[in-house]
Amino acid sequence: MTGRAALTGSMRKEVCALFIDMHVHPAFFEPINEDPVREEMRHNVLNIHRNGTAPLEHVFHQMDCAGLDRLCLLPQDYTTQTGTAVVTNEEIKKLVDLASGRFIGFASVDPFLDGAAQRLEHAFADLGLRGLKLHPSRQHFYPSDPRLAPVYDICERYGRPIVFHSGLSWEPDTLSKYSRPIEFEELAYKRPKLRLCLAHFGWPWVRETAMLLVKYPNLYADTGALYFDSAREFYKRLFTEEIPLTWLDRSLRHQVMFGSNNPRFEQIRMAEAIGRLGLRDSTLDLIRGGNAVEFLGGSV
Repeated sequence: MTGRAALTGSMRKEVCALFIDMHVHPAFFEPINEDPVREEMRHNVLNIHRNGTAPLEHVFHQMDCAGLDRLCLLPQDYTTQTGTAVVTNEEIKKLVDLASGRFIGFASVDPFLDGAAQRLEHAFADLGLRGLKLHPSRQHFYPSDPRLAPVYDICERYGRPIVFHSGLSWEPDTLSKYSRPIEFEELAYKRPKLRLCLAHFGWPWVRETAMLLVKYPNLYADTGALYFDSAREFYKRLFTEEIPLTWLDRSLRHQVMFGSNNPRFEQIRMAEAIGRLGLRDSTLDLIRGGNAVEFLGGSV
């Protein structure tokens, strides 16, 4: 038994929907780490120090063990802060091309560089990347900052979604005030056609995230939140105590996507934990992949 069924075979019937991890940082994938100096820069900029590089064969094996069909790869361009992009759009394109359809590539731009909108248009039109990743806490902007309007315009023109970091960040030089969920309300309100994901479910402001999801159908959230304990214990706390499980299983079921925040956290345990929360099969299918397909514009 392979794919999703390998994880869920004893728990539920096999279904045809894809299982998609919407939050993976590929900074330490081996094909883009030929330069040891660049690899060391990534360890320092991301504050991740104990992992080595992963050959694609290892990445695919981990996917199979977790039952994952696709990974959404999120780059980071912090040039204003660090002098370079941590992972470039071209490196994401390289990984996508090597993966035989198993990776979904996103773009990143530093919105304060000259020509940021043109860089993003190149990423969409020429590199074929599927969305934009931004990190307000690290890039030091509020989501409603008018200076980002040209970047948002490109996303709307191409029908591409945005994954925003929200809530706590362990990266250096981050300020949580920029990524508190309520700061995204004005953007969601003013641009209802723009699909936005609040990564990490906005933790610790989980109820605030839930409130926004109820109000704005163009808002999504991912489950890439794990800061204490085991994945099962943290998800139990998050989705049965901080908010009731029924909120996920009823009102929010079309707006939540699975995300692991790999490499900080292990996909296998997080995939298992989300499957053991006690959600209805139909809700679990939406979180594992159905909502991601819609967020991405209807195809993967």
